[in-house]
Amino acid sequence: MSTDEDAMGLALAQARAAGERGDVPVGAVLLGSSGEVLAAAGNRRQVDGDPTAHAEILALRAAGVAQGDWRMAGCTLVVTLEPCTMCAGAIVLARTDRLVLGAWDEKAGACGSTRDVVRDSRLNHQVQVTGGVRADESTRLLTDFFAARRGGAREEPPRPVG
Repeated sequence: MSTDEDAMGLALAQARAAGERGDVPVGAVLLGSSGEVLAAAGNRRQVDGDPTAHAEILALRAAGVAQGDWRMAGCTLVVTLEPCTMCAGAIVLARTDRLVLGAWDEKAGACGSTRDVVRDSRLNHQVQVTGGVRADESTRLLTDFFAARRGGAREEPPRPVG
């Protein structure tokens, strides 16, 4: 994958597919050290009835099986929404080198917004974080999904005059 933006495009496609099947539209792509796609996933909590079936967890699991190793050293995880505490812990435990995220999650994010599990110096591994990549698209997917669930259209922010 040539750029973070390109990789985020793949994660956004996974997020869209998750939303279409009734799951919160979050997608993740795990890239190997050469930029090759090792795994891609979207949320499957609703479909699988599994509270741990977050896109990040599913991508890490699939890559581990494909590689025959749980260690993701040299890998980059690209995800449309800042990971929660569970996913942040898994990212650290997998020894993932880098995390690229789209939208920040001011309610439950654990990679820099409400807490910062992935860069906690008390842990045995820290992850480099790049945030805000194609954030508007990630945010729009989530906003539209939840607005539709509430039965209303997404409210457009006021536009500047002039």
